[in-house]
Amino acid sequence: MRQKRLPGSESFYDTFEGPIGTLYLIFTGKALSGIYFNKPGEILPKGKAPPLIKKELKEYFENGREEFTQKLEFITGTEFDRKVWLALKEVPYGETRTYKWIAEKINHPNAFRAAGQALSRNPLPIILPCHRIIESDGSIGGYSPGVDFKRRLLDIEYYMKLAKKR
Repeated sequence: MRQKRLPGSESFYDTFEGPIGTLYLIFTGKALSGIYFNKPGEILPKGKAPPLIKKELKEYFENGREEFTQKLEFITGTEFDRKVWLALKEVPYGETRTYKWIAEKINHPNAFRAAGQALSRNPLPIILPCHRIIESDGSIGGYSPGVDFKRRLLDIEYYMKLAKKR
């Protein structure tokens, strides 16, 4: 997916090394506009991410941080896509919901397949936790970067949540 440059704002990328590998953080100005599991196809200059996002991602992976405060900016997606992506904030850490649930949440109860397609275009995985959405029968469903990443993220959250209860 190509990133569009906004007038007057420079896009750049930085990296974050975590337990699931290198994450490529895309910024438009000071706002986070993308997270990729592979180096993005568009040629962007390497820059320095605000320390806040790296701190918050480190806390997510090491201590189970549940919310992110880094400023976000959508530079892609339809209005429907954005509604789906923002509804992901309502899925609690360490829990899962279904594609049907998310479709109902945005008042389009029959649009669960369209919601799944919108999730496949989520530019901010982890921050907007599309990995928490599964099939109605409990199977894991798809994940654009690969189902193994989805399983690992779900496992991290599950075991972190268990550890917090002790």
